[in-house]
Order: sequence, then structure tokens, then C-alpha cells
Amino acid sequence: MTFLSKHFLILLLLTANIVSAQKIKKADRAVLSNLHQHIEYLASDKLEGRRTGTAGEKLAMEYISNQFKTIGLLPKGNDGYYQPFGVDDGKQLDPASFLSINKNQLVPEKDFFAFSFSPNGTIETSPAVAIKEIGMPWFIDLKETLEENKNNPHFDPFDFIKKTVKDSKKSGATAVFFYNTSAIDDQIKYNPKDHSETLPIPAIYITQTAAVKYLGDPSATLDLRMKINLVEKSRTGHNVIGYIDNGAATTVILGAHFDHLGYGEDGGSRLTTGQHLIHNGADDNASGTAALIELARMLKSSKDKSNNYLFIAFSGEELGLFGSKYFTDHPTIDLDKADYMINMDMVGRLNDSTHVITIGGYGTSPEWSAVFASFNKKKADLIFKYDSSGTGPSDHTSFYRKDIPVLFYFTGLHPDYHKPTDDFDKINYTGELKVIKNIISVIDFLNNKNKLVFTKTREEQTGTSAKFKVTLGIMPDYTYPGAGVRADGIIDDRPAQKAGLKAGDIIIQLGDYNISTLENYMQALGKFVKGEKTKVKFKRGNEMMEAEVEF
Repeated sequence: MTFLSKHFLILLLLTANIVSAQKIKKADRAVLSNLHQHIEYLASDKLEGRRTGTAGEKLAMEYISNQFKTIGLLPKGNDGYYQPFGVDDGKQLDPASFLSINKNQLVPEKDFFAFSFSPNGTIETSPAVAIKEIGMPWFIDLKETLEENKNNPHFDPFDFIKKTVKDSKKSGATAVFFYNTSAIDDQIKYNPKDHSETLPIPAIYITQTAAVKYLGDPSATLDLRMKINLVEKSRTGHNVIGYIDNGAATTVILGAHFDHLGYGEDGGSRLTTGQHLIHNGADDNASGTAALIELARMLKSSKDKSNNYLFIAFSGEELGLFGSKYFTDHPTIDLDKADYMINMDMVGRLNDSTHVITIGGYGTSPEWSAVFASFNKKKADLIFKYDSSGTGPSDHTSFYRKDIPVLFYFTGLHPDYHKPTDDFDKINYTGELKVIKNIISVIDFLNNKNKLVFTKTREEQTGTSAKFKVTLGIMPDYTYPGAGVRADGIIDDRPAQKAGLKAGDIIIQLGDYNISTLENYMQALGKFVKGEKTKVKFKRGNEMMEAEVEF
């Protein structure tokens, strides 16, 4: 391209942009500028992916609370604008813990780990690898057991380990060290959130590389020194909450989560290269947070005072709706006066060709159909795709479970979802402005009308992309810190409901599989096929119960 033609093209583009800008109202230009500012900051590397409980989350919540304060929202958290909540990260080795063999210091995680259901303990002795002496640690190679069970779909290595440790204690062992010299992948990894009952003696896993190096001679006697001290690990997340008090009888709740994946430490990343990269989460969900701030600005200046408005920026959504569940269990307003809740999650990638936006929660009140019918008559510049369910993988689910009508705005998945490439320069800012305007239109339509009627809908599984041949039909409580899996909800006409399970029941066994974590609950589900029957054991209050389920 020649120099002249290149500059002529630039001139044309600038002229087109000026003409386009002139068509945008002054107020809209201000909103677009604000959206740019919010998303560019929240999705910057400085915030390191806004992982719940980190310095990046703190910077994000300070930014949001400052915006709320500037707009003039009243603080409505438990600590000013903030509502702190705990996140259980399970157990971790205290830094003072160690394991040495023949004066070689083994590296935690790389060379060994203590199972999270191991008790703490100290050892300084000289055991033989091949000899199981009373009053000594024992060493158990999993090779033979793995080979015997390689075609056994019901074999669970963790159940085997737990039983072996208990039996070894009865026979005189003071600790058990497991290792694997076979070519079979035992898939044994440290799970900090396994809340199984504590075993009677320490249980340690030595990785294959370390086992070859230090346990290669079965006849050897070792100089073994160990100190295991597992401690509880937790962090604190924060919701950010602002309020417009118009003295009205009802309150409209608007929400969006502001947390994201950080570097992918908690899982959920779709990055397959294994690189340690920041996941900025511009669309997920800096876009929804930016929309929340701008809606607060618009509604603060509104002349209509028929509702109060509560604005909540949730954290912990990526962990399993932690923040919204905590709020609905510890509300800072009277939820009986909540009219409805609108949730915005990933509203920044509207397709300019199709203009399609998904509206979840459409079936949670009969009034929603009248609202959107009015928009369609006016030939709205958005094409609505409806999902009737009041549940789904975002924070509106927590409000639906409190019998509050909800709407969920979502512009759709894209190739950058849960990847480090979800950056601010890929946001469709003009498209997001259309979403914000539509939400304002919903609120305007419902002003001065009666409180919405709540309708129960079908429920969708949340929080996992795992595929199973069967489902039990529970909504797991991802925030439950104890052993087993707590049912936060029961889906109609699924096996759990037919078997008589209720919300609040804690599943501890499915067939032959003990359930201590959500992870092994999912693994257990994968063992069953449609039409198969099994027993489910669960706790209801202090009572242990059992029922038959058919998948």
C-alpha cells in the first residue's frame, strides 16, 4: 500500500468514527467511556486475575467500593461496603514439616505428601523397607494391588489406602509409606479438601521418582526422620455491597461477580499449555461488574423512587457461588422485601451480527413474558434467547433458591472463556451498552407494579463440565467444608428426589464408594450406568439414613 493511499484510508476511518460518535448521545458516550475505564482496570495484569482472597481481589473491591461511594450509594455490607466470608482451602503441610531418608531431604509435593486424612506425627528411626516390624513404619508398594485391580471398575485406591493403614495399625505399624513401582498410573494426588476421618497413624505417599531413588533396594535399612504437621488453610473473600434507599416497600437487587481465576490455582482454566499465566477475565466478569457500576450511576440519578436498589459485586463465584450463597444466607436487607434479582455474568461479547443475548430465569415469574413481549413489539435491537431455569452456573442461582424471581443476562461463550486471552480489548463496549439499556428498560417497565410472583422452574446442574452417564439429581453445596457432599437443592423427578432425599442431606456413601469430597462423589457417579440401582447413605441432622436409588 502506498503512503498516500494508506493515509487516505486512515482519514476515511477517522471521519467514519467522528460521524459514528456524533450519532451517540452525550450520556451514552459517558457510559462507554466509563465501561472502558472499569474493564481495562479490573482486567489489568496489576490485579493478577482477581482470585478470591488475594491482593488482586483487594484492589478490585477497593475500586468497586470507591465507585459506589462516588456515585453516592450507601454502604450495605457488614464492614462498610464489604461483606467478608471464609473460603475453606482444606489442609496444608506446615513449613516446619519435613521428611528425610538417609539424610536426604525430600521435597514436599515433588517427592512426597502426607494424605490430608493423616494425623500429625514425628518419627526418628531405622526401618527396613521389606520388613514389617512391630513398632516401626511400614513401606507398601502398590504395584501388586494395582495390577490385580487394573480391570476392576470398583477399585478405589484411596479406600484401599485407608483400610490398609487401619489394618497396619492393628498389626503394630507406627506409620505407612505408600509408593508405586508399576507402570500403572495410580492417579493418587494430594487432595487438601478430603475431610475423611483422621486415620490412626500417619499415611505418606512417596512419588515414583523419589521411590526409585530412595527405596530402590528393598533389603536396605533406612535412616528415616519425619515431622508431619498438617494445618487448616483458609482465606477470606469479600462481597462489595451498595444501596439506594428510596423509602420504598420493595427492593430490586442487581448483581455481578468480580472475582476470576487468578493464575488458575483453583482449577477451571482452559489453558492447556501448563503455563503460569494471569487470567484477566475481562468478559468473565469485569464486564458484568462494569455494567453493575454504571447501572448504579443511572439508578441513583433516576427520578423514579418506586423501589430501593441493592447492588452486589460478588466474589467467590468461580469457586462455586461462595459470595452469593453467603449473602443469601446472611443478607444485609430483608429478603422478604426483595422484588426480583438481575444477574449479569459475561455481558461483554455481544455478537454484532446476530445481536443474540441469553436471558436466564425467564420462567421464575409469569411477569417476565410480558416484559420481553413489550420489547419485541418495539423491535428491540437485541434478539432474546430464553432459558426458563432459575438455576445455572452463576450467582442468580443463590437467589432463586430463596424463592426470589431472577433474570440472568449472558452474551455467550467464546474461545477466550477461562483463558488468559480474555482481555479488555476484545470487549464489545457498544454491545454492552445495549445490554445495560435493556436492563434499565426492564426496571422501568416494572416500576409501580405489584411485587413479582415467584414461580419454581426446572433446575440445572451447576459448577461442573464433567459428563456422566447418570445423575443423582442434587445441587451440591460447594461451600460445605465437612466430609461428604451436602445437597443444597434436590432436582424434581430425578433419582435423589424419588429416593426421598431432601435439601440439607449430606451424602456419605454411594454404593460401595465412600464420599468424602465433591471430587470423589463425581468419580463415584462415573461408575454407574442408566437403569442401575444402588444404595445411598446420607446424614439428615444427626440421623444416619439409607435409601435405594435407581439411575
